[in-house]
Amino acid sequence: MTKSSYTFVMTSVLSLVTLSSVAGVDRERIHKQRSYVIRTPQVELAVTRLGGHMAPVTFYRNDSKPIQPYHISPWQDEKPKSVPVPVLGPLRGDFFCLPFGGNADAVQGEKHPPHGEVAGSKWKYLDNRREGDVTSITFSMKPGACEGEVFKHLFLVDGHNVVYTQHVIQGYKGRYPLGHHATLALPDKEGSVRLATSPFRFGMTYPATFSDPKQGEYQSLLPGARWNDLSRVPTIWKESADADLTRFPARTGFADLVQLVAESSDRNGGPAWLAATFTESGYVWFALKDPGVLNSTVIWIENQGRHGHPWNGRNRCIGLEDVTAHFADGLAASRQENVLTREGVATTVELRSDAATSVNYIQGVVKIPYSFDTVRTLEFGPGEITVVSQSGQRIQTPVRHEFLKTGRLTP
Repeated sequence: MTKSSYTFVMTSVLSLVTLSSVAGVDRERIHKQRSYVIRTPQVELAVTRLGGHMAPVTFYRNDSKPIQPYHISPWQDEKPKSVPVPVLGPLRGDFFCLPFGGNADAVQGEKHPPHGEVAGSKWKYLDNRREGDVTSITFSMKPGACEGEVFKHLFLVDGHNVVYTQHVIQGYKGRYPLGHHATLALPDKEGSVRLATSPFRFGMTYPATFSDPKQGEYQSLLPGARWNDLSRVPTIWKESADADLTRFPARTGFADLVQLVAESSDRNGGPAWLAATFTESGYVWFALKDPGVLNSTVIWIENQGRHGHPWNGRNRCIGLEDVTAHFADGLAASRQENVLTREGVATTVELRSDAATSVNYIQGVVKIPYSFDTVRTLEFGPGEITVVSQSGQRIQTPVRHEFLKTGRLTP
């Protein structure tokens, strides 16, 4: 293996030290984390060995204005200090969680860290491949808290500004909350990012205190409120107008959590989706899922509302977390009867030791003209999606969304 230099085309705050390169995969330190990097002419993707966090990801990498949508926590380039929980060590971009949530309590002899070992422990690199127009990289992990193994597959397709992800869970037995934790960086300009979603049954604010002032944390949304309009969410202030959760950043100094319950795939007529329009930067980030597997979206709204270590009142991002779970409360709360199960909403996925469970997920970016306002809907055709704005503009982009059902990208 040979040493090779590496230079990002971005002028952003990346600290890179190349370690080695094998079979088309660069292994580098990126923001102090050992990472693996694969690329196509359109996309460059880095994933950390610790926790399997996916970032930075550069879309349109050879264009004059490449795009890096994912958040990288501000303490990454600081002198190393201990963090309260393992997941905060590499915290960046998108990562898989099993069990999803805090996991403060042991359940039937299992004690998991927040978001599971898969989000804060080392993954084993297995291989990378090139098959037709698909480039892939594969990792595995055997958690110590329970029996089983998880395989992480990341795919890039030539000509697509898209990341296709598949997690295959083997050997687990029982009901677990799980999901993805995609975290986007937010600009400073208030309201410049517009959020849209496919139809959802209802939304609910976290039913208890999410941000505790005793720990230097503050929230703005009314606990336990149920609503059907993302633009009208009750706040804790009786005389204040409702919060508009379609516009970010907003409410500086607060951190909040809500959950949206997706319509079923039969009613929606296709994948469930999220879309964040970055109006000033000229792109839409989107995520696609099968709502029969991931039935909800937890939205973590972090706008400098946490002041303990390592947050220190400086973290500004939005977590768009497609899950099946009871908010971020972990294994015990998700297995028990709760406010969501009483509404007929599953908060766990049944895993079988004699059969593998696959969680397929898609994230991507499409560039938009300055006149594009916000996403009204996504339309799905064979091997493509059309992003439709409120004003009627239509932008097509190649996406093999069929992957969500088939798990395949090649014939």
